[in-house]
Amino acid sequence: MLRFFVAPLLFAGVLASCAPRQQTQTAEQMVTVTPMLVKVSEGAARGSQLTIQGRFLGGPSIGKVRLGATETGQGGYVFPATAVVSWTDTQIVLTIPADAPVGGSWLFVEVGGKQSTGLPYSVRQ
Repeated sequence: MLRFFVAPLLFAGVLASCAPRQQTQTAEQMVTVTPMLVKVSEGAARGSQLTIQGRFLGGPSIGKVRLGATETGQGGYVFPATAVVSWTDTQIVLTIPADAPVGGSWLFVEVGGKQSTGLPYSVRQ
């Protein structure tokens, strides 16, 4: 009788060891495509709104917008989360903060560690 009881337990243990394990993915692992900027609104003054259009822009929880970066996207000013008016996968609307750098520079969006193509943008005084 003991043999009939132990055999099903061993079989259940073998099945459990073959089951897929649950793994938690980070934002970087979930993003599989590179964001692409298509169009940005005309240069505006601090306090005005800036609209960015593109593809695969993610969302505010895994993305950030960088202004004043070099052509390769290095350095620059990262817009704070409070500047976000709306953010969808195809459009971002931001209010340009009072401490944003004035002048011409490059604008990039980074989603889950992947950097977008860049577009030139100018903050006016």
